[in-house]
Amino acid sequence: MFEFDQYLGFLAFLTILTIGFWLMIFLLTFVVPYWLVGNLREMMKEKREAKKAQLEE
Repeated sequence: MFEFDQYLGFLAFLTILTIGFWLMIFLLTFVVPYWLVGNLREMMKEKREAKKAQLEE
């Protein structure tokens, strides 16, 4: 059915595909939400500090 080099190529393809799939799952479930929550916290903190500085003037 397959020659040995075709078999190795197929295994390399499946390995890369699997790594890419799990990397995307990891990015979408952990990294992106972590980045968004951190960004929102930072924006709220900056707004709070700007409002506090405006009240002090």
